[in-house]
Formats: sequence, C-alpha cells, structure tokens
Amino acid sequence: MTAIIFQTSNLSEGYLILFSGLLIVFSALLTLSVFFKFGLPVLLYIYKVITKGRDKKIKDISIEPNEEFTGEEAAAIAAAIHMYFNAQHDFENPILTIKQSQKSYSPWSSKIYGTQRKL
Repeated sequence: MTAIIFQTSNLSEGYLILFSGLLIVFSALLTLSVFFKFGLPVLLYIYKVITKGRDKKIKDISIEPNEEFTGEEAAAIAAAIHMYFNAQHDFENPILTIKQSQKSYSPWSSKIYGTQRKL
C-alpha cells in the first residue's frame, strides 16, 4: 500500500515540475513578445526624439537622399571592403607533417625501477 502512495506522490511531483516549467517558459515567451510588440517601438520613438531634437516631431524628420553620393563611390567602397576581408586570411599548405622526436633515455625519469620490489 505504501509503494502505491509513494509512486503517486512521485508522479504528482513530476506533474508539478512539468507544469511549473511550462508556465515559466510560456510566460517568458509572452513577456518577450509583448515587449517586442509594444515596448520596442516606444523605445525607438524616444531614441528618435532624443537624437533629432525635442523641437522636431517624428513626422517632420525626413530621410533625404544625398545627391553627391554616386554609384561609382559605392562600387569603390564595396570593392575596398571585399579586398579587405579577403586579404586578411593567409593561404597555407593544409598538409601537416608530424615528426616524432627522439628522447634520450634517462634512468632518473624512469618509473620502472620504482614499481618492482628488489630482494
């Protein structure tokens, strides 16, 4: 009789751990989704107001294209970045040669003399 009670208490503890773990995980997911849905736009709005000045509204701030920036400059910058990232890596021979070094025998470092009994 006590074995049955012991098994059911272990079973109920397992369900308690399962449901508390699920509750923690899903509440964390819900909190993150609410933050990304509502909190992040508010923080971005505050950041834009702080960086663009308090006297301007967000609607008044427009992104103006730079007419002086040409495609030739963009191509030169892209080529420089490409050359920079490809020049960082050295191309070495991938074949490794491992040579075994010969150690001279020394009785001072030999353990064989300490493991046998001498009569």
